[in-house]
Amino acid sequence: QVQLTESGGGLVQAGGSLRLSCAAPERTFSDYAMGWFRQAPGKERAFVAAITWSATRTAYANPVKDRFTISRDNAKNTVYLQMNSLNPEDTAVYYCAANIRGAVLSGAPEHYNYWGQGTQVTVSS
Repeated sequence: QVQLTESGGGLVQAGGSLRLSCAAPERTFSDYAMGWFRQAPGKERAFVAAITWSATRTAYANPVKDRFTISRDNAKNTVYLQMNSLNPEDTAVYYCAANIRGAVLSGAPEHYNYWGQGTQVTVSS
């Protein structure tokens, strides 16, 4: 079982920025593709961004493209989500997830094997 721990959520005004982090103690972290998802109240969990194990490829959902950036530091076993130009529609619980198929970029939650507990992001207007 891989333990993923998100941090960096909080309350921010519209137009502001936040950086989320997701850390894993396991050294196998560097083998996994990683993804960020979010779930707003009353809505399904939605794909946000993904990155391969080597960070050579990334993918983004259309609503966040050009505003969010996913990155990783395998030496620190950490993946990041830099979120800029936030708007109230970005309010959600954000989850990181690990896919043991490290070269696969996927936006489907069922393709991910391990999940964090989530961190709340609230954007006020």
